[in-house]
Amino acid sequence: MARSKMSVPLVVVVVLSVLLTGATHAGPEMDPYKILGVTRSASQAEIKKVYKRLAKEWHPDKNKNPGAEDMFIKITKSYEILSNEDKRANYDRYGQTDDTQPYSGNRYGQRHDSFYFDESFFNFPFNSKNHRDFADSKYILHFNQYVSDVVPDSYKRPYLIKITSDWCFSCIHIEPVWKEVVQEMEALGVGIGVVDVGYERRLANHLGAHRTPSILGVINGKVTFFHYAVAKEHLRQFVEDLLPQRLVERVTDKNDLQFLNSWHELNKPHVLLFDQVPVVPLLFKLTAFAYKDYLQFGYVDQGLSETANLQKQFNINTYAPTMLVFKENIDKPADIIQAKGMKKQIIDEFMSNNKFLLVPRLVNQKLFDELCPVKQFHRRRKYCVLLITGDEETFSFGNQAFLSFASTNAKEVVRYAYVYQRLQQPLCDILILPNSDELLQGLFLTQVVILERRNAAGKALFKPVTAWNGSEEDKQRLLEELERLQKDPSILIHDAMLPELNNEFASMFVIRWIYASYDYLSEVIDDILHNNWREMMPLLSLIFSALFILFGTVVIQAFRQEYIYNLDILYRKNFVEVTELTDITYMSNLVKLRPGHMNIVLVLTDASKNILLSKFAKEVYSFTGSLTLHFSFLNIDKHSHWMNTLLEYAQDATQIDAEEDDSGNHKIDYTGYVLALNGHKKYLCLFKPVYTGEDLDNKSSEDEGGASGGRSRSSSRDDHPPRKSNRSRSISTLQIHHKLDRLGLWMERLMEGTLPRYYIPAWPGLDKITPVK
Repeated sequence: MARSKMSVPLVVVVVLSVLLTGATHAGPEMDPYKILGVTRSASQAEIKKVYKRLAKEWHPDKNKNPGAEDMFIKITKSYEILSNEDKRANYDRYGQTDDTQPYSGNRYGQRHDSFYFDESFFNFPFNSKNHRDFADSKYILHFNQYVSDVVPDSYKRPYLIKITSDWCFSCIHIEPVWKEVVQEMEALGVGIGVVDVGYERRLANHLGAHRTPSILGVINGKVTFFHYAVAKEHLRQFVEDLLPQRLVERVTDKNDLQFLNSWHELNKPHVLLFDQVPVVPLLFKLTAFAYKDYLQFGYVDQGLSETANLQKQFNINTYAPTMLVFKENIDKPADIIQAKGMKKQIIDEFMSNNKFLLVPRLVNQKLFDELCPVKQFHRRRKYCVLLITGDEETFSFGNQAFLSFASTNAKEVVRYAYVYQRLQQPLCDILILPNSDELLQGLFLTQVVILERRNAAGKALFKPVTAWNGSEEDKQRLLEELERLQKDPSILIHDAMLPELNNEFASMFVIRWIYASYDYLSEVIDDILHNNWREMMPLLSLIFSALFILFGTVVIQAFRQEYIYNLDILYRKNFVEVTELTDITYMSNLVKLRPGHMNIVLVLTDASKNILLSKFAKEVYSFTGSLTLHFSFLNIDKHSHWMNTLLEYAQDATQIDAEEDDSGNHKIDYTGYVLALNGHKKYLCLFKPVYTGEDLDNKSSEDEGGASGGRSRSSSRDDHPPRKSNRSRSISTLQIHHKLDRLGLWMERLMEGTLPRYYIPAWPGLDKITPVK
């Protein structure tokens, strides 16, 4: 009995000794300084260097020692403590780590790693490479993938990205919520990404994510961090806050006409969603963001009395969400969809089928590329029927008639569009081929043109169909041409290099900049409210530097370019450096021209100088990117003797029609001729003006000066001098404005090397000036 009584204290002593031994061993085992092998005075750089070496040495994938995994965990945990100033100070002061801290304190409000979570347990599976959640594997992002795919795609939809790492002791707490949010957001169209810091440190640094776990959003290429408790409601609100304001307009009986009538100004169809909920659904906001460049979005709350007339007008079913698309006709929707629980796939298909008006206006190059795509395959021809008109009230009848025609003659391979000549003058100058008398009178021509784009550089085939005033005869003529086109695409007899369209919405730059600045400042204020000042100092420094650069250079330059663009857009886009060929520039620009270089010389007179130089700049502008071409002009009033001497050397090239003057002498008018001179090899190619205003069936009047205006023209005609026309037309009938009409096509043949060359023994001198008579 005594022996049993003595055994009780003995058992107690043994148990206490074991516990004390465990307690005393717990401290040394978790001493981060000893595990990493650094002193207490070690700097962050020294700690980081040692950690990298040890982590590489003890990583379980490389070290097959049975204790490697446990050692790697201790190394990682030690570095986590010592690399954080707060955790390191806590350990130095109290000797406590997160593992040795008693479970106490604020359970639900503890802030950690940029957001709040509950640390109510410590025993969980590690987020190692071998145990990584399979659901995250399909969302793993790499640096190149982020730059090439995610950033461009973020201009159409927001991205929600989680930053995690191997052996992340905190990441496991947010996993249930993260999975639930991913499932919901992905179904709505939000992009999802996961970045593993251990394997994508470069991407994590690029995003500015220096802690794990972290959650961030990316939209329009901009990164925003999530700072709140990881809850489904908070993350949903975070995604909604990422979207720009003013995506969806609230529409009632008071502003419905104003909203729908803005289709003409914005050049977009308008979408109205009728629903019972007071707030705009997130799916509709995401759809509005994805199609913001094509459609204008409005929301009608069916629970408001202010929307009763709208619901009655369009006979809206109050038991299911209804979506209407309005185009040019605001009294009747062009398309409608109604269903309970609309799915993203159905909405995307609905929006894609209604991206454009029935007859949209060409307001920029991007819209032109989408409406009139470049031909890719023979069976995928796409034609554009283009109305060149004006925005004055006098053109409204013809414009409405064109819309009516397009509505009743819609075909899959034909797109209808219109363009304001006043705003797209360079394009209209090429597509309009008026009579010379009308051109001289400066008449505004309303015309319908059928065109087909051939390549991305701007080459297109086209044919002016009719001067359009909206009459029944005009409609019948256009209908007949479209039927002919379906049977024979070769009726498009003209070809040209189309210029890039002017951006008619460029004046909205200031408004867009103000909205962007507002969104950016809102984000900065939010960051200030949820970060301490020490963390904010680098951000504030970056903000002030960016603002200084922005106001000092970018904004001022943008306003300056915008001002110049609106004042003189034609001359700025077609600027070509052209020097006069004189006895001073003759040696450097011709005689001593480097091998492989050519000088393109325009021949003109004092009277035709301004007109021809402007036309010359337009025609050769697309070739100014070549470093081997130089552009000059020769005044024939001063140097007709040099021109006569040069063409005497090249006998074949002198087969030029001459006209008799009053005294009976034969005189050659070289105005509008263009010479391509190769100074090193001593040869020239000659462009002779061709009258494009005359009947194109008169093939005999054409020569190698103009490239093929019709598809049936053979190359043999281009390689030989012209024969005299049966009509014996005079050189004087060549209007100055039309003399260089086909110079661009001739330049293409020059670059291809298919033009005939006329060799000369030596370049004649240019020092002799023809006296003025």
